[in-house]
Amino acid sequence: MCNFCGTLLICLLFALPAYARQSMFDLPPVASPPLYGNILINRISTKNHQLPVVFSHWEHRAKDTCRVCHFELGFMMQKNTTEITEEANRRGKFCGACHNGKIAFGHTKKNCKKCHNGNRTYGWQKFTAFSAKLPQAPTGNKIDWVKAVEEGLIKPRQSLTDKNYTPMPYNKELQLRAEWNMIPPAFFPHKKHNLWLDCANCHPDIFNIKKKTTKHFSMVNNLKGKFCGVCHLKVSFPMNDCGRCHPKMAY
Repeated sequence: MCNFCGTLLICLLFALPAYARQSMFDLPPVASPPLYGNILINRISTKNHQLPVVFSHWEHRAKDTCRVCHFELGFMMQKNTTEITEEANRRGKFCGACHNGKIAFGHTKKNCKKCHNGNRTYGWQKFTAFSAKLPQAPTGNKIDWVKAVEEGLIKPRQSLTDKNYTPMPYNKELQLRAEWNMIPPAFFPHKKHNLWLDCANCHPDIFNIKKKTTKHFSMVNNLKGKFCGVCHLKVSFPMNDCGRCHPKMAY
């Protein structure tokens, strides 16, 4: 392909609306804002004659940062891979660290269906009033969670065990060259991620911290749920929001 044709193709690509780019890149469908980030946990529930557990990320993000659950409490990033049991919860592990009747509702019979209902839409009615108070974004929940923290509109806990914990002040922004020569680079801002995550959430399992040793980092693998796709497919803003990472790409 000649340089002019290639340039024209990329320009046309940038001009496409989000739904057209989604078709071109085979991006997965995005749930409606109240349901985006809602998951059903069913590792052993149905085996034990219980309905799957519904977990709403947006409802919990207002109270706790990602590191609380995915670092301190030991929840894996992939659903159905954490060995959560009712016994462990009652001993204060996993969900039971908060759902003890003191911090949040406890493990009592009357509360069973608040979690074990098998319904991803459970509690969606609360979303409109909740999101109306927060900065807006174009995709996902349509909430700008970083801005919500920066503006003090929500104050999620950074730690359950250390009240004095503050994120590491590491503000380096990485520029990541795209696979296609004419697609503008992506930028990774550590500062924004540090508001929510612990370094150990990404390093070394998802991203090798040594320079140039993260192999196979590509958009294709992101869309398979690897690298950025661990979060940015179903919980953090989705990958059809191209301009959030590739700022020179038009919406």
